[in-house]
Amino acid sequence: MEIYEFLRDLADSWVLVLLFSFFVASILWAFRPGSTKVYDDTMQIPFRNEDKPASEAAAGTEEAL
Repeated sequence: MEIYEFLRDLADSWVLVLLFSFFVASILWAFRPGSTKVYDDTMQIPFRNEDKPASEAAAGTEEAL
């Protein structure tokens, strides 16, 4: 068997199974029960300073020269 045919058979079978398993694991990781708090906090980032602009200390910027 040539190397190309071997690699092609490997990609068609085991690599496909590996990538599908990685995809399913990624979905399960994203929707795990403990991740809700983290994602809720991340979701609120654009709205944290909605009432007034962030102070320089909160924004993490230094004074412009």
